[in-house]
Amino acid sequence: MWNERYSQLEYAFGIQPNDFLVEVSQQIPSGRVLCLGEGECRNAVYLAQQGYQVTAVDASAVGLEKAQKLAAKKSVTIETIVADLADFVVQPNAWDGIVSIFCHLLPSLRAQTHRQAVAGLRSQGVFILEAYTFHQLDFKTGGSPRVELMMDLTILRRELKGLVFNHAVELEREIQEGQFHQGRSAVVQVLGFKS
Repeated sequence: MWNERYSQLEYAFGIQPNDFLVEVSQQIPSGRVLCLGEGECRNAVYLAQQGYQVTAVDASAVGLEKAQKLAAKKSVTIETIVADLADFVVQPNAWDGIVSIFCHLLPSLRAQTHRQAVAGLRSQGVFILEAYTFHQLDFKTGGSPRVELMMDLTILRRELKGLVFNHAVELEREIQEGQFHQGRSAVVQVLGFKS
């Protein structure tokens, strides 16, 4: 499905970074950043432009091929890894930042990925997430129609145990990201530090 979506000439979610990420990314310590489920890598490319050493993981080879084209166009370098997150192992104590922007996974895989993310951060490392909540099913302005792929703060506080949250909110906001994220949306945003 993702290879098909990313096979279009246009970038499915645009080439501009997620605006929540832009707002908070300077809180990531300088160094290595891992982007999960990063698709065509608009966020990874932005982070590389800010001086981070970025690795992006996604199951879509097509999306990551477009990612490398975008990185070249923006005169930055990113590492891309084609992998299903079910098979990808987040290296422990290795990352200064881990970013998850609209990376919606089935509950068991999401919990596993989030546990690995917490373990993968170095001390003072930062985890940044924005995702759709269950209320997004009423808006239908982006994301999957599958309720089990949604998340909320209760879920995230449980799955991200070990982080200190500096920002953790559920809100409605306007999102304009390419063809597939358009309009009023119900999201959860998290910024957590590993102490």
